[in-house]
Amino acid sequence: MPPPDPVGNTRYESLADEAGHLIRRAQQIAVSTFHAVHGRHVTPIQYAILRTLADSPGIDQVTLAQMVALDTSTTAEIAARLETKGWLVRELLPRRQRSLHLTELGRSVLKSIGPVVPVMQDALLATLEPQERVELLRLLRKLVQFGN
Repeated sequence: MPPPDPVGNTRYESLADEAGHLIRRAQQIAVSTFHAVHGRHVTPIQYAILRTLADSPGIDQVTLAQMVALDTSTTAEIAARLETKGWLVRELLPRRQRSLHLTELGRSVLKSIGPVVPVMQDALLATLEPQERVELLRLLRKLVQFGN
């Protein structure tokens, strides 16, 4: 580890030593791997929304946004696009909230992706030993839990 600079911050040898940069690159690799395995008819965020609605049917958009870690306006835009595709329906609730449910087509899309999720996971983690995979996922869960 490089020595601290005069104000106490650690100096890094290169950008490749910075956690934020590595996390951003890992996200790019994850998205690329997702598309390589699943194609481009569904995005990783759309998959997360479909999966969350399958697990929690009828939740409102604000709760969905919290569960998939998106802001509410982005979630509303994606939900509207998925409704246009026929993958979900939004039902108006009191106070302008919307209850979300998968349609049969949405469930079919999710069902077609489901069996390939382990393939994508294996492709993404292929360079890691089994114990390293477990450790990486443990550390990522810890980072995400703490960040929430």
